[in-house]
Amino acid sequence: MRPQTGGRPPMGRPGASGQPAGGERKNLPTQFVNFIFFKVDPAWRRLSQEEQDKGKREFAEVVQEYQGKDGMMIHSYSMMGIRADAEFMLWRISKRVEDFQEMTTKLMHTGLGQYLEVTYSYLSLTKRSVYVDRMDPNHQNPRIYIIPGSKKYLFVYPFIKTRDWYQLSYPTRQGMMDEHIQVGSKYPSVKLNTTYSFGIDDQEFVVAFETDEVKDFLELVQELRETEASRYTLRDVPMFTCIHHDEILDTLNTL
Repeated sequence: MRPQTGGRPPMGRPGASGQPAGGERKNLPTQFVNFIFFKVDPAWRRLSQEEQDKGKREFAEVVQEYQGKDGMMIHSYSMMGIRADAEFMLWRISKRVEDFQEMTTKLMHTGLGQYLEVTYSYLSLTKRSVYVDRMDPNHQNPRIYIIPGSKKYLFVYPFIKTRDWYQLSYPTRQGMMDEHIQVGSKYPSVKLNTTYSFGIDDQEFVVAFETDEVKDFLELVQELRETEASRYTLRDVPMFTCIHHDEILDTLNTL
């Protein structure tokens, strides 16, 4: 057993392969992925309750407009009381990168949006990993498609490898990934979604771990720090601990 994953991690964690019957690969579209983090201007909290509620409804209506539009997926998370620099986040997945721009423009013109600052925004896309999971050789086939949002907690961070990592031979890197995969297999409660940002954003990867057990994630990361491949991590911060809410208004009501 191993934690599930969509995409292939730079820091190993395989999952259920999702391989269709007969071993055929599905022709799935590439997904653009965006994690956008917001912080509320304190002036918003000094508005009347009526104005606050109106602004939240307007914001929620835009989210609902885009939810499911041409297959777009949106999940909302709160970090209220957890981080000082971000209070809620939208995890958006779409076939078109332009959807993120169009939706954000509408969001920022709502009553709530006029009091929001975007403190972080990470852009990435799904692609098949170059590494092979020897414990689950079929895992890489449909990894270009992720379906998120099934767990209570989400842990997100941008990830960059050192240039020395890419100068290592492929067999050497594969060997280190084998060790990562072996560690990951000990934490089946953690699902990892890895997406790629080479050339389209500042980071190389964005990793997003879903779980119902915060402690399991902490222990997984602690153990991964002891692996050989961790020597080749250049940056893996900031790290965000996010709490999932099924409805966008439930997320906004934590503000």
